[in-house]
Amino acid sequence: MGIVNRRNAMLGWMAWQAGKRVAKRKAKDAVPGRSGDSIRPNKGAIVSLLAAVGGALWFWRRQQDDDADK
Repeated sequence: MGIVNRRNAMLGWMAWQAGKRVAKRKAKDAVPGRSGDSIRPNKGAIVSLLAAVGGALWFWRRQQDDDADK
């Protein structure tokens, strides 16, 4: 009896399908921007977004001030 046969191929396929489901579920649970099935992002995601926008505006203003001095 060989290692590669229909039974082992079917067991491998089923294990792969189950593993993909578990990985998808774990990835969905690990996303910090959403809490449960709610569409609204959580407070941490909102604060992160505001900090990123503030940093971009600060950088943009600083670049404009440097160009005006030249």
